[in-house]
Amino acid sequence: MKNITSHLDKDKQEKLGEVLRFGIVGGVATLIQYGVYLLLLQGTSAGVANTVGYAVSFCFNFYASTHFTFHVKANVKHGAGFALSHVVNYLLQMAMLALFIWLGVPKRWAPIPMFCVCVPVNFLLVRFFLKR
Repeated sequence: MKNITSHLDKDKQEKLGEVLRFGIVGGVATLIQYGVYLLLLQGTSAGVANTVGYAVSFCFNFYASTHFTFHVKANVKHGAGFALSHVVNYLLQMAMLALFIWLGVPKRWAPIPMFCVCVPVNFLLVRFFLKR
């Protein structure tokens, strides 16, 4: 009975660790994306600024997610799944960004509520594709 309990505790700890590591990696990736967005927003549209910021943060995010967050080997299968989850996330981000700008949120601040919607969805998608 003790082995079952310790196994469950270890599983819980690993999942909590994943969430915490995802938070760290996701936080850094989000800051990278938002920084690039703010920089480019001065000379281009919100959509272009977000797209370039997303691409830059994607590169960091893939490396950090495979090596640090989920402790899986970076390979074609994981890369394809990660890319697919990020295509979905990117499309969701673009829709949310457009929605919040349409609702009157200033372009400078519109990514903040966008991230609040998209980051949890992205965690679930990335975890699904990298852990299967």
